[in-house]
Amino acid sequence: MRSSTKENNRQPDAFVLPRYDEIALVLQGGGALGSYQAGVFEGLAEAGVQPNWIAGVSIGALNTAIIAGNAPENRVEALRGFWNSICHPSDWLGGLGAWTLPGLGLPDLARKWASMWAAGRALTEGQPGFFSPRVPLPMAGFGKQIPNAVSYYNTAALKETLLKFADFDRINDGDIRVSVGAVNVQTGNLVYFDNTKMRLQPEHFMASGALPPGFPAVEIDGEYYWDGGLVSNTPLTEVLRDAEHKDALIFQVDLWSARGNAPGDFLDVSERAKDIQYSSRTRAITNMLADRQKHARFIKELLAHVPSDLRRADPLFRLAEEAADGSAINVVHLIYKNKPYEGHYKDYEFSVDTMREHWESGLEDIRDSFAHREWFDVPSREQGFVTHDVHRRLGSVPQSDRDIPELPLGGQQKVAA
Repeated sequence: MRSSTKENNRQPDAFVLPRYDEIALVLQGGGALGSYQAGVFEGLAEAGVQPNWIAGVSIGALNTAIIAGNAPENRVEALRGFWNSICHPSDWLGGLGAWTLPGLGLPDLARKWASMWAAGRALTEGQPGFFSPRVPLPMAGFGKQIPNAVSYYNTAALKETLLKFADFDRINDGDIRVSVGAVNVQTGNLVYFDNTKMRLQPEHFMASGALPPGFPAVEIDGEYYWDGGLVSNTPLTEVLRDAEHKDALIFQVDLWSARGNAPGDFLDVSERAKDIQYSSRTRAITNMLADRQKHARFIKELLAHVPSDLRRADPLFRLAEEAADGSAINVVHLIYKNKPYEGHYKDYEFSVDTMREHWESGLEDIRDSFAHREWFDVPSREQGFVTHDVHRRLGSVPQSDRDIPELPLGGQQKVAA
């Protein structure tokens, strides 16, 4: 049995990471579920683990701005302030459902009722400091609008919230690399705004979270951008692209699970479709890495049969030697697990009570991960790539299907060349 919220107040022992060339935090999109990522970061901070690269999409991009835009000692408090500011406190009606019905022995039904009520408020009222209903709505037949005016909600308030909780000079001049993904509306290409290549402004982070048709496109340098999740809801591939010949530790924090139960009604269908659409397809990425490591091993073995003087004389062989020197990548995967009362509206259910539950789940998961100290050892270049996930359990998917099998709780997957 996993620890209760009360037990979750424990503090981890002092933790010292082995030396890595890169420590990256990868934050997926998922709207209101994003407070789970804030809980994960609190656990990283209390263990003294400071990422030197944060990459985010959508709500992950907003969390990225808050983390990178504050001094290390202020980051958790800034995240707490940001999330408290954009979430509705429970009103008397929502609170009545959450606290009275459990006394009748119906806690999940009560929480489901309160969660639906909060999601309904988000749809009709918006969220403070985040988005508000657009009045009047741009209607078809009344002429074309500019792209940043065609949406159900206005996100102008989000800019002020980001400026309140993040210092953009620190984002651009600090010691954390920042990358946030967005989609160019006209080309359809996924691009990453990166503080090593440009100066980032609130609009870059707002563009990463501009999911249509709810939110408007964001204009940057004459181009319009939408939410990066339209193409890829995780920036993991962006981080891996830069991990060649490095020892990299990656904390990948996902808000949607690719695996789930078969739906039983239309609402279940809607929720399951979102899970599949926005999950990060991590297994496909790990298969790609496994192939890359296998090819590197083959090249290394072939080079052993080539005379050393020939290898030195031909630049092609030198390139082959570089390709054979692969990466040592360790991915600690944290995936939000749905609560029984949640439904298809979970990504726009912004009540304070639910936000705190998501936060505690993230904190508990990262603390449980740090309890497995051996997970954080640097893998060898021959081993190449390992993943760890506290939720992983034994599954029945065969290796021949080129999928990564589920392992026992606290297990790890090793992909050797």
